[in-house]
Parts: sequence; structure tokens; C-alpha cells
Amino acid sequence: MPVRQTFALIALSLLLSACQHFGGERPVEVRQIISEQRPAGCPEQDDGCPLVNIDTQLFADEPALNALIDQRLRKMTVNSPDAKVPATLEGYQRDFLRDAERGWSSYLQAKLRDQHDALLVIELSSYLYTGGAHGMPGRGFINYDREQDHELELADILLPGKEGAFWRVAAQAHQRWLAANQHDAAFARQWPFQRTANVALLRDKVLLKYDVYSIAPYSSGHPELEIPYQELATILKPAYLP
Repeated sequence: MPVRQTFALIALSLLLSACQHFGGERPVEVRQIISEQRPAGCPEQDDGCPLVNIDTQLFADEPALNALIDQRLRKMTVNSPDAKVPATLEGYQRDFLRDAERGWSSYLQAKLRDQHDALLVIELSSYLYTGGAHGMPGRGFINYDREQDHELELADILLPGKEGAFWRVAAQAHQRWLAANQHDAAFARQWPFQRTANVALLRDKVLLKYDVYSIAPYSSGHPELEIPYQELATILKPAYLP
């Protein structure tokens, strides 16, 4: 099925302040790229037209980070055990619209959430609707060390032997979240604490973000647990403490 691009790729005309600064760190040049496609002949005012919207960012002089963002966004399009990661985002747009039924939609986004020291924290978001009561959203983070030129995994930032201690502190943050949201003991039994791969090293805290249906029902969205750095003073490597 032919497609019509309603918003062209904006790689040169849309520049996010040329350089984004967070507290005086080495500035980073960010270019936003937005692409939205619908089937040819489907008017924009028709809410039932299938669409694919991709809103991502390119970072100057950070080719490895750009490739990682592209890879993660493509991986977020996989929604069944037998589905394959598309070779390109452009190919994903084409194939989705070729097979889409009325009302289907797909959204992908990557944005700079925070910058501090040598770290860039990228938040990834997705939303896929292919019928039913609601679509499925997804979230993820990339903690990118510009000096080492690679993504930081949880094991990279923890002191040796401290993984268990990290998750015990996270479980305490979960208890605070339950209390703040007035969830009772029955809720906690039905939706017990678990680990998540979505860990963000923000400037003022470590943030854990959960997928829907993980520690709460769909209506709760993406629960977030916050861990102050002072609780991690003997758990994180000194280089990753404020």
C-alpha cells in the first residue's frame, strides 16, 4: 500500500536550541526528527486513518548513541513472540501501514531526559494500538556515558556484590510508592514488587520505571519509584554519585 508522509523528516530545520545545557556540563547538540505517515488518500482529519508517528533525536558527534537509539526504537515495535525486529524504522512504517486496519496506530519517541557530568539519559517511549480496549505502551532508558562512549548497564554502576542491596533499597522505595498512592496490603499481594530493566541515573535521583501490568494494573500507567542518592552511598560506585 502506498503511503503519504504528512510530516517530512525534520533533520535540519528543527534544532533544539542548537545546544542543550544542563547545569554547565559540556553542551550537546540535539536535532529532532519527526515523521508521521498515513496511507495515501487517507485525509488527516479522519481519526480512523492508520498512522505511524516517530519522534526521535540525533546527537551531534555521538554516532554510537544514535545507532543505539535507533536499535532500541526498532526493538520496541516487536509485539509478539514470533515478530522480528525491523531492519529500519522506515521499513517498519511501510510494513505497518501496509497491514494496518482502520484505527491502528503506532507511536515511537526518544527524548533527552537529563544530562549531568558525562551522562546523557535518554527516555524511550512507544504506544501500539491494533484493536481492542486499549493499546500497549512501552518505556525504556539509555544511560549513555559520553567519555566511555557506551551505554551503562546496572552492573557498571554498582559496587561489587551490591546488586542485592540495590534491589532491597528499591523495594523500600516501592513501599513508599504504595503508601503515597494509598494502596493497601491486598493490592501489594496482588501486585508485588519486582525488578525492572528501566533504570535512569537522573541528576537528583535514581528513577525506576515499570511497564504496565508489572507492579500495578493498566490504569496506573507506568509506575515510577524514586531512590535518593543518599540511600545508595554504599551501593553505587563513587563515580556515579553526585
